[in-house]
Amino acid sequence: MALDRARQDSSLRVLRARWRTASLAAGWRAPSDWALPEVDGVCAAVLSGGGPEDALAGLGRARAEAGAGLAETLTDLAALHAVLEQPGSADGFVAPDVDATPARLLRVTAVAWADVVFEQLTVAEVTDALTGLPTAAYLRTRMAELYRQAARDGGTPADGFVLLVVSMDFGEAAGWSRLTGMILAADALRLCFDGGESLAAIGPSTVAALVPREDGVASRAVSLRRELTERLAIDRQLSEVGRPRISAVRLPTTHEAACDLLARL
Repeated sequence: MALDRARQDSSLRVLRARWRTASLAAGWRAPSDWALPEVDGVCAAVLSGGGPEDALAGLGRARAEAGAGLAETLTDLAALHAVLEQPGSADGFVAPDVDATPARLLRVTAVAWADVVFEQLTVAEVTDALTGLPTAAYLRTRMAELYRQAARDGGTPADGFVLLVVSMDFGEAAGWSRLTGMILAADALRLCFDGGESLAAIGPSTVAALVPREDGVASRAVSLRRELTERLAIDRQLSEVGRPRISAVRLPTTHEAACDLLARL
Protein backbone atom coordinates (compact mmCIF):
# COMPACT_ATOMS: atom_id res chain seq x y z
CA MET A 1 0.00 0.00 0.00
CA ALA A 2 2.77 2.40 0.98
CA LEU A 3 4.72 1.37 -2.12
CA ASP A 4 1.74 2.10 -4.37
CA ARG A 5 1.30 5.50 -2.76
CA ALA A 6 4.99 6.27 -3.24
CA ARG A 7 4.75 5.32 -6.91
CA GLN A 8 1.69 7.53 -7.36
CA ASP A 9 3.43 10.47 -5.72
CA SER A 10 6.48 9.92 -7.90
CA SER A 11 4.37 9.77 -11.06
CA LEU A 12 2.56 12.94 -10.05
CA ARG A 13 5.83 14.80 -9.45
CA VAL A 14 7.21 13.66 -12.80
CA LEU A 15 4.08 14.71 -14.70
CA ARG A 16 3.96 18.05 -12.91
CA ALA A 17 7.63 18.72 -13.69
CA ARG A 18 7.22 17.85 -17.38
CA TRP A 19 4.08 19.97 -17.60
CA ARG A 20 5.80 22.94 -15.97
CA THR A 21 8.80 22.67 -18.29
CA ALA A 22 6.55 22.54 -21.35
CA SER A 23 4.41 25.44 -20.15
CA LEU A 24 7.39 27.67 -19.41
CA ALA A 25 8.90 26.84 -22.79
CA ALA A 26 5.58 27.78 -24.42
CA GLY A 27 5.71 31.24 -22.90
CA TRP A 28 4.38 31.14 -19.33
CA ARG A 29 5.51 34.54 -18.12
CA ALA A 30 6.04 34.13 -14.37
CA PRO A 31 7.61 30.77 -13.41
CA SER A 32 7.02 31.39 -9.72
CA ASP A 33 3.26 31.75 -10.32
CA TRP A 34 2.79 28.54 -12.26
CA ALA A 35 2.50 26.07 -9.38
CA LEU A 36 -0.95 26.05 -7.79
CA PRO A 37 -2.64 23.39 -5.63
CA GLU A 38 -5.10 22.86 -8.50
CA VAL A 39 -2.20 21.73 -10.72
CA ASP A 40 -1.74 18.69 -8.49
CA GLY A 41 -5.48 18.06 -8.69
CA VAL A 42 -5.31 17.95 -12.49
CA CYS A 43 -2.26 15.67 -12.42
CA ALA A 44 -3.99 13.31 -9.99
CA ALA A 45 -7.13 13.22 -12.14
CA VAL A 46 -5.12 12.43 -15.26
CA LEU A 47 -3.09 9.69 -13.58
CA SER A 48 -6.20 8.08 -12.10
CA GLY A 49 -7.56 7.52 -15.59
CA GLY A 50 -10.76 9.43 -14.90
CA GLY A 51 -12.07 12.51 -16.66
CA PRO A 52 -10.07 15.65 -15.80
CA GLU A 53 -12.90 18.09 -16.54
CA ASP A 54 -13.75 18.97 -12.94
CA ALA A 55 -10.10 19.38 -12.03
CA LEU A 56 -9.49 21.54 -15.11
CA ALA A 57 -12.45 23.74 -14.20
CA GLY A 58 -10.90 24.25 -10.78
CA LEU A 59 -7.57 25.12 -12.37
CA GLY A 60 -9.24 27.53 -14.80
CA ARG A 61 -10.86 29.37 -11.90
CA ALA A 62 -7.61 29.42 -9.95
CA ARG A 63 -5.67 30.77 -12.94
CA ALA A 64 -8.18 33.59 -13.37
CA GLU A 65 -8.08 34.46 -9.67
CA ALA A 66 -4.28 34.56 -9.86
CA GLY A 67 -4.43 37.01 -12.77
CA ALA A 68 -3.44 34.73 -15.65
CA GLY A 69 -4.91 35.67 -19.04
CA LEU A 70 -7.11 33.33 -21.05
CA ALA A 71 -4.53 32.80 -23.81
CA GLU A 72 -1.87 31.94 -21.24
CA THR A 73 -4.24 29.59 -19.41
CA LEU A 74 -5.19 27.71 -22.58
CA THR A 75 -1.57 27.49 -23.73
CA ASP A 76 -0.75 25.98 -20.35
CA LEU A 77 -3.50 23.41 -20.94
CA ALA A 78 -2.09 22.70 -24.40
CA ALA A 79 1.30 22.08 -22.78
CA LEU A 80 -0.25 19.42 -20.54
CA HIS A 81 -1.97 17.82 -23.52
CA ALA A 82 1.28 17.76 -25.50
CA VAL A 83 3.14 16.15 -22.61
CA LEU A 84 0.48 13.45 -22.31
CA GLU A 85 0.47 12.85 -26.06
CA GLN A 86 4.26 12.51 -26.16
CA PRO A 87 5.17 10.39 -23.13
CA GLY A 88 8.58 9.60 -24.60
CA SER A 89 9.67 13.21 -24.24
CA ALA A 90 10.98 12.87 -20.72
CA ASP A 91 12.54 16.32 -20.62
CA GLY A 92 9.20 18.03 -21.25
CA PHE A 93 10.33 19.83 -24.39
CA VAL A 94 7.29 19.40 -26.60
CA ALA A 95 5.36 21.63 -28.97
CA PRO A 96 2.08 22.71 -27.33
CA ASP A 97 -0.70 23.43 -29.82
CA VAL A 98 -3.97 24.88 -28.55
CA ASP A 99 -5.72 23.87 -31.77
CA ALA A 100 -4.74 20.23 -31.18
CA THR A 101 -6.14 20.20 -27.65
CA PRO A 102 -9.57 18.51 -27.29
CA ALA A 103 -12.33 21.09 -27.57
CA ARG A 104 -14.19 19.86 -24.49
CA LEU A 105 -11.13 20.44 -22.30
CA LEU A 106 -10.62 23.91 -23.76
CA ARG A 107 -14.29 24.72 -23.23
CA VAL A 108 -14.39 23.57 -19.61
CA THR A 109 -11.25 25.51 -18.74
CA ALA A 110 -12.25 28.65 -20.64
CA VAL A 111 -15.77 28.78 -19.17
CA ALA A 112 -14.44 28.40 -15.63
CA TRP A 113 -11.86 31.13 -16.26
CA ALA A 114 -14.50 33.44 -17.75
CA ASP A 115 -16.91 32.92 -14.83
CA VAL A 116 -14.33 34.28 -12.41
CA VAL A 117 -13.35 37.21 -14.65
CA PHE A 118 -16.96 38.27 -15.24
CA GLU A 119 -17.68 38.06 -11.53
CA GLN A 120 -14.65 40.24 -10.82
CA LEU A 121 -15.78 42.78 -13.41
CA THR A 122 -19.28 42.88 -11.95
CA VAL A 123 -18.00 43.48 -8.46
CA ALA A 124 -15.43 46.05 -9.55
CA GLU A 125 -17.70 48.16 -11.74
CA VAL A 126 -19.42 50.81 -9.62
CA THR A 127 -20.20 53.54 -12.19
CA ASP A 128 -22.68 53.29 -15.04
CA ALA A 129 -20.85 54.45 -18.17
CA LEU A 130 -23.94 56.03 -19.76
CA THR A 131 -25.41 58.05 -16.90
CA GLY A 132 -22.39 58.52 -14.66
CA LEU A 133 -24.48 57.29 -11.73
CA PRO A 134 -23.27 54.52 -9.45
CA THR A 135 -24.48 51.04 -10.39
CA ALA A 136 -26.82 48.68 -8.58
CA ALA A 137 -23.72 46.94 -7.17
CA TYR A 138 -22.80 50.15 -5.36
CA LEU A 139 -26.35 50.56 -4.07
CA ARG A 140 -26.34 47.00 -2.72
CA THR A 141 -23.13 47.77 -0.86
CA ARG A 142 -24.55 51.00 0.54
CA MET A 143 -27.69 49.20 1.67
CA ALA A 144 -25.59 46.52 3.37
CA GLU A 145 -24.01 49.27 5.48
CA LEU A 146 -27.44 50.56 6.46
CA TYR A 147 -28.65 47.10 7.43
CA ARG A 148 -25.57 46.51 9.59
CA GLN A 149 -26.05 49.84 11.32
CA ALA A 150 -29.75 49.17 11.87
CA ALA A 151 -28.99 45.75 13.35
CA ARG A 152 -26.52 47.36 15.74
CA ASP A 153 -29.04 50.03 16.75
CA GLY A 154 -31.93 47.60 17.11
CA GLY A 155 -34.03 48.99 14.25
CA THR A 156 -34.52 48.55 10.52
CA PRO A 157 -33.36 50.71 7.58
CA ALA A 158 -37.01 51.34 6.71
CA ASP A 159 -37.28 53.41 9.88
CA GLY A 160 -34.92 56.02 8.52
CA PHE A 161 -34.69 55.56 4.75
CA VAL A 162 -36.89 55.08 1.70
CA LEU A 163 -36.01 54.00 -1.83
CA LEU A 164 -37.30 56.47 -4.41
CA VAL A 165 -37.55 54.70 -7.78
CA VAL A 166 -37.96 56.40 -11.17
CA SER A 167 -39.13 54.10 -13.97
CA MET A 168 -39.68 55.09 -17.59
CA ASP A 169 -41.24 53.21 -20.47
CA PHE A 170 -38.91 53.50 -23.45
CA GLY A 171 -40.75 50.82 -25.40
CA GLU A 172 -41.74 53.25 -28.16
CA ALA A 173 -38.43 55.10 -28.19
CA ALA A 174 -35.52 53.90 -30.28
CA GLY A 175 -31.81 54.40 -30.73
CA TRP A 176 -30.36 57.57 -29.32
CA SER A 177 -33.63 58.64 -27.75
CA ARG A 178 -33.45 55.80 -25.22
CA LEU A 179 -29.89 56.71 -24.29
CA THR A 180 -30.75 60.40 -24.08
CA GLY A 181 -33.70 59.62 -21.82
CA MET A 182 -31.51 57.84 -19.27
CA ILE A 183 -28.93 60.64 -19.32
CA LEU A 184 -31.66 63.23 -18.72
CA ALA A 185 -33.21 61.16 -15.93
CA ALA A 186 -29.84 60.88 -14.19
CA ASP A 187 -29.30 64.63 -14.53
CA ALA A 188 -32.70 65.39 -12.98
CA LEU A 189 -32.08 62.94 -10.13
CA ARG A 190 -28.75 64.57 -9.30
CA LEU A 191 -30.34 68.03 -9.36
CA CYS A 192 -33.15 67.15 -6.96
CA PHE A 193 -31.08 64.98 -4.61
CA ASP A 194 -27.79 66.79 -4.19
CA GLY A 195 -27.28 66.40 -0.46
CA GLY A 196 -25.31 63.17 -0.24
CA GLU A 197 -28.15 60.74 -0.97
CA SER A 198 -27.17 57.42 -2.57
CA LEU A 199 -28.13 57.54 -6.26
CA ALA A 200 -27.86 54.68 -8.76
CA ALA A 201 -28.81 53.42 -12.20
CA ILE A 202 -30.41 50.06 -11.45
CA GLY A 203 -31.76 49.09 -14.86
CA PRO A 204 -31.93 50.07 -18.55
CA SER A 205 -34.83 52.42 -17.83
CA THR A 206 -34.71 52.80 -14.04
CA VAL A 207 -32.82 55.04 -11.65
CA ALA A 208 -33.19 55.26 -7.90
CA ALA A 209 -32.27 57.31 -4.86
CA LEU A 210 -31.84 55.96 -1.34
CA VAL A 211 -32.91 58.95 0.73
CA PRO A 212 -33.52 59.71 4.41
CA ARG A 213 -37.16 59.47 5.42
CA GLU A 214 -38.05 63.08 6.20
CA ASP A 215 -40.81 65.61 5.63
CA GLY A 216 -39.25 67.02 2.45
CA VAL A 217 -39.15 63.75 0.49
CA ALA A 218 -42.61 64.17 -1.04
CA SER A 219 -41.95 67.72 -2.25
CA ARG A 220 -38.61 66.70 -3.72
CA ALA A 221 -40.31 63.85 -5.55
CA VAL A 222 -42.73 66.38 -7.05
CA SER A 223 -39.79 68.54 -8.11
CA LEU A 224 -38.15 65.50 -9.66
CA ARG A 225 -41.25 64.73 -11.71
CA ARG A 226 -41.36 68.32 -12.95
CA GLU A 227 -37.68 68.31 -13.90
CA LEU A 228 -38.06 64.99 -15.70
CA THR A 229 -41.10 66.17 -17.65
CA GLU A 230 -39.31 69.33 -18.78
CA ARG A 231 -36.20 67.46 -19.86
CA LEU A 232 -38.01 64.68 -21.71
CA ALA A 233 -40.05 67.26 -23.62
CA ILE A 234 -37.00 68.23 -25.68
CA ASP A 235 -37.29 65.03 -27.75
CA ARG A 236 -40.49 64.12 -29.60
CA GLN A 237 -40.10 60.40 -28.97
CA LEU A 238 -39.30 60.94 -25.31
CA SER A 239 -42.20 63.32 -24.82
CA GLU A 240 -44.53 60.55 -26.00
CA VAL A 241 -43.32 57.84 -23.62
CA GLY A 242 -45.73 58.99 -20.96
CA ARG A 243 -45.14 60.38 -17.53
CA PRO A 244 -42.23 58.83 -15.61
CA ARG A 245 -43.41 56.62 -12.77
CA ILE A 246 -41.98 57.73 -9.43
CA SER A 247 -42.61 55.50 -6.44
CA ALA A 248 -41.46 55.43 -2.84
CA VAL A 249 -40.55 51.83 -2.02
CA ARG A 250 -40.32 50.64 1.56
CA LEU A 251 -37.10 48.78 2.33
CA PRO A 252 -37.55 45.09 3.24
CA THR A 253 -36.52 43.73 6.62
CA THR A 254 -33.34 41.99 5.39
CA HIS A 255 -30.49 42.95 3.08
CA GLU A 256 -31.00 39.79 1.03
CA ALA A 257 -34.61 40.75 0.40
CA ALA A 258 -33.50 44.28 -0.51
CA CYS A 259 -31.09 42.89 -3.12
CA ASP A 260 -33.89 40.75 -4.56
CA LEU A 261 -36.04 43.87 -4.70
CA LEU A 262 -33.40 45.78 -6.68
CA ALA A 263 -33.13 42.89 -9.14
CA ARG A 264 -36.89 43.05 -9.79
CA LEU A 265 -37.18 46.82 -10.24
